[in-house]
Amino acid sequence: MRSPHHIPTHPHPFDLPYEESPAPPATHRRTGRRRRRGRFTGLPFALKTVASLLVLAAFLTLADRWAVLYAEHRAADTLKDRLRLSAAPEVEIGGFPFLTQLAGRHLDSVSLTVPDVAADRVTLAAVSATAHDIRLDGDGPTSVRGARVPELHGDALLSFADMNRELGASQVTFRGAGRDRVAVRGTLPVAGHDLRLRAEVRVARDGERGVDTRIGGMRLDIGDLATYRPGSRASEGLHLTPGSAAALARETRRARALLAVPSVVRALGVPDATVREAQRSDTALSRLTGRPEFVRQAMRLNLLDLAVAHPELLDRLGLDPALLGALSRLTRPVLADRLSLGFRLPEPPSGALRLRDVRVVKDGIRVRVEGSGLAVGP
Repeated sequence: MRSPHHIPTHPHPFDLPYEESPAPPATHRRTGRRRRRGRFTGLPFALKTVASLLVLAAFLTLADRWAVLYAEHRAADTLKDRLRLSAAPEVEIGGFPFLTQLAGRHLDSVSLTVPDVAADRVTLAAVSATAHDIRLDGDGPTSVRGARVPELHGDALLSFADMNRELGASQVTFRGAGRDRVAVRGTLPVAGHDLRLRAEVRVARDGERGVDTRIGGMRLDIGDLATYRPGSRASEGLHLTPGSAAALARETRRARALLAVPSVVRALGVPDATVREAQRSDTALSRLTGRPEFVRQAMRLNLLDLAVAHPELLDRLGLDPALLGALSRLTRPVLADRLSLGFRLPEPPSGALRLRDVRVVKDGIRVRVEGSGLAVGP
């Protein structure tokens, strides 16, 4: 029996029997979602396909690049051996893809840089060239025996820094003095004396494969006392500088010693009576040596000739006899050979290699190189 004060309550939904739980209303929303996903079911497959193609392309590109690196390395070693180079050259094969070019036995372009190429007495700092339309010789991509280069263009550099090191021995420096001229400055040891050296080298092409240099303006300064210019002309030889000739005119003892040599008197053009008077009187001597003509005439004297006939005068003039003997052996050809910058390009085993232009630039002597009908290999 229910209590009169009992307040009726509805049972909690979870207390209802399972079968009495209300079913959710029917809806088509979930079905709609399934239908919308079905529209894009092909997208993951497309993405996978694109990703696979990208991976394959990357793999093929990587394989192609590895093949290029391997071919460049093999080509560098082959060129070093065939051309007898001191260092392996840098080889860069152009064009893409490389494997397709290799299969067709034809390369679009090959760039080559060869460092330190020996060329007579000097070393070319670098020879750079690019060849186009290279034909490969061989039975297949894996059996390349050689290559044919129909045309090649490049340049070679003879560096001033290398010349200073190889020819100057840190005492002579070379620098550009115009489009075809090189100035030479420094010191040259001769018989224990460091003589100041000045010269000018003129650079020109010699035929199709050589560079010729002509040495001009050569002079060696013995302090401020004398200047030596190799050669047999009147202006060449060993001559007093203007300062030392003027000092000689002011020094009575040295002037009288010079005037005591008949050949010197004849070379100076001084009358015998004037010389005899100057030997007896200081006033007459000063009057003779004080004339500007005397200084100019003294500078015309070739001291090498004077040393041969009258070696006793060398000490009075302040010259070392050993130095004058060494200078007499330092002829123009000998000195020019020491300063020569000429060289010839090595002759290739086949085809032609030519120099087309030679010019002096800031860092050295640069020449333009052309080749045709070249071959590498058997």
